Amino acid sequence: MPGAPPGINPFSNRPYSQRYFTILEGRKKLPVWEQRNDFFEMIKKNQTIVLVGETGSGKTTQIPAFMLEAGIRRGKQLVACTQPRRVAAMSVSKRVSEEMDVELGEEVGYTIRFEDVTGPKTMLKYMTDGMLLREAMNDPMLERYAAVILDEAHERTLSTDILFGLIKEVAGQRPDLKLVVMSATLDAGKFQAYFDSAPLMKVPGRLHPVEIFYTPEPERDYLEAAIRTVVQIHLCEPEGDILVFLTGEQEIEDACKKTKAEVDALGDQVADVVVLPLYSSLPMDRQRQIFDPAPPPRTPGGPPGRKIVFSTNIAETSLTIDGIVYVVDPGFAKQKVYNPRIRVESLLVSPISKASAHQRAGRAGRTKPGKCFRLYTEKAFKKELMEQTYPEILRSNLGNVVLELKKLGIDDLVHFDFMDPPAPETLMRALELLNYLGALDDDGNLTELGKMMAEFPLEPEMSKMLLYSPQLQCSNEILSIVAMLNTPSPFMRPREAQRAADEAKARFQHVDGDHLTLLNVYHAYKNNQEASAWCYDNFLNHRSMKSADSVRAQLMRVMTRLGLELKSADFNAKDYYPNIRKCLLTGFFMQVAHLERTGHYLTVKDNQVVALHPSTVLQHKPEWALYQEFVLTSKNYIRTVTDIKGEWLVELAPHYYDLKNFPQCEAKKVLERIYLKKSRGGAP
Repeated sequence: MPGAPPGINPFSNRPYSQRYFTILEGRKKLPVWEQRNDFFEMIKKNQTIVLVGETGSGKTTQIPAFMLEAGIRRGKQLVACTQPRRVAAMSVSKRVSEEMDVELGEEVGYTIRFEDVTGPKTMLKYMTDGMLLREAMNDPMLERYAAVILDEAHERTLSTDILFGLIKEVAGQRPDLKLVVMSATLDAGKFQAYFDSAPLMKVPGRLHPVEIFYTPEPERDYLEAAIRTVVQIHLCEPEGDILVFLTGEQEIEDACKKTKAEVDALGDQVADVVVLPLYSSLPMDRQRQIFDPAPPPRTPGGPPGRKIVFSTNIAETSLTIDGIVYVVDPGFAKQKVYNPRIRVESLLVSPISKASAHQRAGRAGRTKPGKCFRLYTEKAFKKELMEQTYPEILRSNLGNVVLELKKLGIDDLVHFDFMDPPAPETLMRALELLNYLGALDDDGNLTELGKMMAEFPLEPEMSKMLLYSPQLQCSNEILSIVAMLNTPSPFMRPREAQRAADEAKARFQHVDGDHLTLLNVYHAYKNNQEASAWCYDNFLNHRSMKSADSVRAQLMRVMTRLGLELKSADFNAKDYYPNIRKCLLTGFFMQVAHLERTGHYLTVKDNQVVALHPSTVLQHKPEWALYQEFVLTSKNYIRTVTDIKGEWLVELAPHYYDLKNFPQCEAKKVLERIYLKKSRGGAP
C-alpha cells in the first residue's frame, strides 16, 4: 500500500513487530503468494473473478489481505470475506490480524450471528454468509463495501446461494464493487457461467500423495471402527498427527474420552497422545488448541507424541491443521433434509459425497505423503456416493429465506436468479407459512408485522412470538425462552453420572413441559449470580448459559429498537404460565400434535404418527402438544414439547384451524366440539 514509510505498518501506522517478519516468511511459502502479482493484475482489469485453490493453498487468509493492498477502497469502505461457518470466520480473522500485525477487532474483525468483533477502524471483516445477507437488508447496494469475497462457495450453503443472486445484481449497478468467488473444488465452470463468464484464476495446492485404504467389508458401527483405527495407527504407523471426521458434538466428545482412555490403558511404552475435539460451538480458546504442536516423547529418545483431532466436516475445507498425516473417514456427515409435503426439516446423519471424500483425503497430504483410511468399501465409494453435495437450498425450509428476500425488496421469487432454483412446492410452503404467521398478506406482500419480523435474526415463528409477547404480558419470559432455544442445550448428561444428571434436571422441571423448564433454568442461573460452579453442580453447560444470556441481550436490543414493551405479569398471577404457553402457540400453532385414543400422537393436518421424545420432562401425555422440532431417528419423535389447550388453538389461530380445509381425524372432531361450545357462548 502506498504512502507508508518503510518499517511502518500502513494499516495501523505503527512500526512492524518482529513477529510480523517471522510470520511473513511463512506466508511467502504459501502457493497463493506466488500469484500475488497476477491477482493484482486480474482484479484491476475485472470486476468479478472466480478463484479455485486446493484447501491449504492460503486463499482464505491471503486473498482478502491482497485485496486491501490492491488499494481499491475508497474512504471508509471495507472488504468483506464471507464464510459458511462461524468457526472459520472467528479463527481465520484471528490468524489474519496476526499476519497483518494488527489487533483483532480493530483493523481486522469478524461478525457472526449474536457476536460482532469489529470497530470504527475495521477495514477487513470476516463474516458468516448469513450476516452479510442481514446487512444487505439495511444496505441493499452494499455501499459500505469496496469488495466482497465469497469464500468456500463450493459448500453451496443457503445464504451463499442467495448472496450469489443478490451480489450479481448489485455488481450490475455498482461497477466499482469488486467480487471474488473462491472455491476449493473444481466445479468452477458453473460459477464462471453464472457470473457472466468471469475469468478463472487457479492456485495449485502443494499436496503430497495420499494413499487410500478401504475396508474389505462394510463396518457395522462407524464410531467404534474409527476409534479402533485410530489406536491401530497410533501403535503401528510412524510419526504424524491424525484427523478423524465424525458427525456431531456428542459423538466427538465421547470418541475423545474413549480414545484417550484406550491409549492410556496401553501404558508408558506407547507414545503420548493429546486428543482434541473440533466443532462449531466449541469456545475459541479450545478451538485454538488444535493448532498446538503434538506432545514431546515421554522419555528422551522415545517415540514422539501424537495429536489426534476428532472433528465435524468443518475441517474438510474450512480450517487447515498442519501436521496431519493420517485421516480416518467413516463417510458420514450431518446434513439438513426437508420434506415439504409434511413440512419437516431435520438433521440426518447421511453418507457424504465423492467430492467431500476427496477433500477429506487431501487433508492427509499437507506436510508429507499421508494415508487416508476410509471406513467403507471401495465398491460403496464408486457406486453409492453422489458426485457432489446437494446445494442446501434444495433441501431446506425456505421460510426465513423468503422473508429475507421480501425484505430486500425482491418480490418476484420465481424469477430470482438462483444458481439452482428450489422446488416450487418448497417455495409455496414458505409463502404459506409466512402468510399464516401474518408476515405476508394474501397477495404475497410484506406486512408491517413481516417487516418487524425480518429484523430478528431468528426463525419467523420465534420472531412472531416475540412480537406478540407484550400483548400477553410476557415479553421478558419469551425473550428468555427464545434465547435458550437458540443456543446448544444446557443439559449435560455425562456417561458416568447419568442418574445424578437426570435428578438435577428434574429439579428444574415444569409440569407443563420443556419450554417452561428452560425458563426455570434461565431464572435459576440468574438468581445464582451466573456462577460456573453452580452450573457444574447442576449439570448445566455454563457456556450454553452464557451464550443464551448474550443472545437474549441482543434480541432485547432489537425489541427496544422496534419500540416493543418489555413486560412481565405478576409471578403469582394465575395466568402467568398459561399466557407464556399461549404466546408460544402464536408462533408454533402449525407444530401441534393431538393424542389419539390409541395412545399415539398425530401431527395436526399432516397426520404423521409421532411420539414424545424421551428427553421431555412431561410426566403425562397432554391431549394437545406444541413441539419445537420433529426428529427423525429410528422412529418419529417430537422434541421440546409444551402442554397446550385445544381452546387456545381456536382462539389464537382460527385461520389455521379452519375446519373447512381440515382432514378427517380425531383432532377435527374435538375442534368441532370446541367451535360449537364457543358459538353457543360457552366459556372456552
